[in-house]
Amino acid sequence: MTRPPRIPNLGGARAFVLHRPHPTVQAITRQLSAIGLVTLDCWPELPPEALAADFVFFDADLGFDEQFPWKPGEAPMPLVALIGSEAPGRIEWALSHKADAQLLKPVGTAGVYSALLIARQSFEARKHLASEISSLRLRVAERQTIVRAVEALSKGAEDGRAYAQLRSLAMSWQISVEEAARRIVAMTEEDVAGEEGGDDQSHRA
Repeated sequence: MTRPPRIPNLGGARAFVLHRPHPTVQAITRQLSAIGLVTLDCWPELPPEALAADFVFFDADLGFDEQFPWKPGEAPMPLVALIGSEAPGRIEWALSHKADAQLLKPVGTAGVYSALLIARQSFEARKHLASEISSLRLRVAERQTIVRAVEALSKGAEDGRAYAQLRSLAMSWQISVEEAARRIVAMTEEDVAGEEGGDDQSHRA
């Protein structure tokens, strides 16, 4: 049985290098080309087509938020920070963009390949974690909605009967219990809004 390769093939991937004209760009480009990546350098900002890139290298020394066509920390691809200055403010700025790997300047004849692999693995792990967190938040929100629906249906009765009624409604409507709960909560909120509107009109009269 053949084991799948643990190191991904990066040939054909596209990398943007967001850095002012500098020997650093040439050094990175040489290494990327040797690995098989298509490299595009740009400054002072990323073009719109960079949204489809596989990697982005960016200058942490002179970088600023407006260079990127996304909000800080929301890059859709792995980022590699190019760091020359260790000023706390510059490091903090690079971290705000959630750089997945770093390269120290001046860039020599090695280091780019390992930075690519580390950046990709870190990016995928961060995406997986964000997906899990989003899923957990959705489940918590759905449970809270079910609790609110059960409270609306119970009207002082037992919660068990109210939940059974909710399940019965879901079956009759041919939808999930969660969707049925959302409908019940929405109808309850509409009723409350209607009552409040009626009260306002009676006060005006």
